Amino acid sequence: MRTLPDNLETPVLNAILWSVVFILLALWSLAAWAFHSVAAWAVSNAGALAAGSGAIAGLQVPPWLERLVPLGIAPEFNAILTGFIPAIEGALGQAPALMGGLSLAVWTVWGIGSALLVVLALVCRGLIGKWMR
Repeated sequence: MRTLPDNLETPVLNAILWSVVFILLALWSLAAWAFHSVAAWAVSNAGALAAGSGAIAGLQVPPWLERLVPLGIAPEFNAILTGFIPAIEGALGQAPALMGGLSLAVWTVWGIGSALLVVLALVCRGLIGKWMR
């Protein structure tokens, strides 16, 4: 098996390492952006659901699930859901106000994850340097 000369191995390994890190960073950024977009859409539309569209009042155990659970549990579960309707509507009414905090939380987690990824790459870079000596 043919190998690279000693003076070329380290740059090639470093290029592979940083290429992988940049790809992972791009995927991490895409995931954070997608989560933020979906969460922002859900939060911005939560107020319309709380405004009385009647969708919450229709919360019930689906008919296909009623056949799978023991008798008597489905009506009890429906009663519990009915009791939670005011709390759910109240939470949905407050959801648009939480959007600023959601953005801050998502991008803070993104920043911490990105920093950890770069630190991991630097550690790997140091290991590659020690391994090549």
